[in-house]
Amino acid sequence: MPIKIQASLPAVQILESENVFVMTHERAAMQDIRPLKIVILNLMPTKVETETQLLRLLSNTPLQVDVILMQMATHQSKNTPVSYLKTFYKTFDEIKDEKFDGMIITGAPVEKLDFEKVDYWPELCKIMAWSRRNVYSTMHICWGAQAGLYFHYGIPKYLLPQKISGIFRHRVISPLHPLVRGFDDDFWAPHSRNTEVRREDIERHPELEILTESNAAGVHIIATKNGRQIFVTGHEEYDRNTLKKEYLRDVKKGLHPMMPQNYFPNDDPTQEPPFTWRSHAFLMFSNWLNYFVYQNTPYEIRDISE
Repeated sequence: MPIKIQASLPAVQILESENVFVMTHERAAMQDIRPLKIVILNLMPTKVETETQLLRLLSNTPLQVDVILMQMATHQSKNTPVSYLKTFYKTFDEIKDEKFDGMIITGAPVEKLDFEKVDYWPELCKIMAWSRRNVYSTMHICWGAQAGLYFHYGIPKYLLPQKISGIFRHRVISPLHPLVRGFDDDFWAPHSRNTEVRREDIERHPELEILTESNAAGVHIIATKNGRQIFVTGHEEYDRNTLKKEYLRDVKKGLHPMMPQNYFPNDDPTQEPPFTWRSHAFLMFSNWLNYFVYQNTPYEIRDISE
């Protein structure tokens, strides 16, 4: 799939070096098709890395996707220059009158805080409420999934006794659901979080369905029955070395982190981790784009409603 993004975005060179088809706005304007409009609300501090990871996963179908990056206006980033955000990101006020086929809300390193104590929580609530009327299908990732489940359904998160970090075996429990079409019965997926949501809280809501889970990492993919909201508690978008970077960062800070599970060969952080979750990550994102965005969103995008 050609990804339509600004030609000067740093992710362009990275993706083109990987033979990912990236299309500039100028070339896309010459094609007589309506691209899918996807907005990515990037809450991660590592903006460029997260952008690249998500754009890579959105690249694996024949659909054309017009991507807009969004930031929180009520939060000042400590890791990304203001000039970069002004160049490549929009605020909610700039896009609130538009309609989108799909939306991705990323994770954020604020999970130990109560939701209401996150400085941008009121703005995020406004965006999530807006998404019900202006976005056809929204994928929430990690803390974004916990925030979405809490806002939309009142489902709480719980602090874990120790951080879940590593690559964990999962099983498909709803094999006929289109989002997991083509998945193996058992597959691997990354997690990196200090909190969890629990099955019993989700099962109190008949409009929600648990699609995949892990004995070690808990519930994994949750979806509404109509596919308008997807919640993923893990980090399918992570690159091969993302967990390694997190682990070495925390070691350097003197935090004595536990080594990511099932990740380094022989638990040796000097060895390169095998990329064991890549194919299912691509499959999940392409299934989402195909079955819950492209196949169902109205052709006249202004017809999207709650």
